[in-house]
Amino acid sequence: MDRLAALLTNFHLSASVFNAGTLGAASRHPREEGVGYLHVLTQGAIYLRVQGANEQRFDKPVLILMTEQQDHDLGPGIGGAETLCGSFRFGTGNGGPIYQALPGLLAIPLDELGTLAGLLELMLQEARNDQCGRQAALDRLCEVLVIRLLRHLMDSGTMDSGLLAGLAHPKLAKALTAMHREPAVDWTLSGLAEIAGMSRARFAVVFRETLGLTPAVCLAQWRVSLAQALLRDGLPLGMVANKVGYGSGSALAKAFRRHLGCSPVRGTRMAVQGEPTPS
Repeated sequence: MDRLAALLTNFHLSASVFNAGTLGAASRHPREEGVGYLHVLTQGAIYLRVQGANEQRFDKPVLILMTEQQDHDLGPGIGGAETLCGSFRFGTGNGGPIYQALPGLLAIPLDELGTLAGLLELMLQEARNDQCGRQAALDRLCEVLVIRLLRHLMDSGTMDSGLLAGLAHPKLAKALTAMHREPAVDWTLSGLAEIAGMSRARFAVVFRETLGLTPAVCLAQWRVSLAQALLRDGLPLGMVANKVGYGSGSALAKAFRRHLGCSPVRGTRMAVQGEPTPS
């Protein structure tokens, strides 16, 4: 069971490494809807300043995940620093369900990410050798790093609520994966509970406690998010409606108004432009 397959297929991951090696001076990273950052300290020390928060300092190897929608500055400490820094996004606009499930700021010591050691070393080798295709290789490796980090967040129990926590749950993950893989199916609470191997009542309680919403709302949100992605790709409204489990374009439009407070056209346009949808 691939818990991330449908999410990554429909919300295409792209990443770009913008610093690999010595961090010579402080750099500012502006807020941009749907864009996350990875800052990996491999040697030395760094400081992190997030707008509206106290400065943080790190003097041991660490991976910092940033999705917090605030400007932030990263700079070397006394004695300098070696870093791998990149940005990433899932599709266009607000990033969809995966991005929205990520923590705003998380720092993980590298010695707790043992399975990533080989990947980080490969990235450092690319960074230190100015060979042809260096940037492309670093960008692709950064995409792999994001995927490996998603696995870590699910498998380590780091996330105690939300989508990633649901995907980490051995039973809920089965129902969520089925929902993501086949959004057009007329899923019922009983059917999802059966896939999860739980009673209907127990499934409903555990699902809400873990994800913070009901299975019906979760399914509707997934269908609308997926519809936004398909509409951005240029598919006609009627075709998108059938793909995500609504019988017609008008039924999909009602779902958009119910969950986003706007029409499919406006909701998709605002997502592409990184604007918040009306409540």
